[in-house]
Amino acid sequence: MATKIRMRRMGAKKNPFYRLVVCDSAGRRDGKPIEEIGYYDPTRNPQQVKIDETRALHWLKEGAQPSDTVKSLFRQAGVMQKFRGKSDEKSSDELLPEVSASE
Repeated sequence: MATKIRMRRMGAKKNPFYRLVVCDSAGRRDGKPIEEIGYYDPTRNPQQVKIDETRALHWLKEGAQPSDTVKSLFRQAGVMQKFRGKSDEKSSDELLPEVSASE
């Protein structure tokens, strides 16, 4: 099952509120989610974003693809840096001993 991390619209007319959800990629926008991992409220000043980083990182490691907007929110919250940083640390740790051994 291919999973996506996307936004589910809630709130009243002209007053949007979004939940960040993990769902099947073939599902509807407001269909039943697998898990809710946060919310985004663009109507507040400043905008409110709350993301459960541990669950977001778990789903990214499992292969869930974030939508463009969710990826932007993850970048602002630092989730994408942590996700990319952990994968880069492993590769750099493996390369460092080889470089020091050859010098």
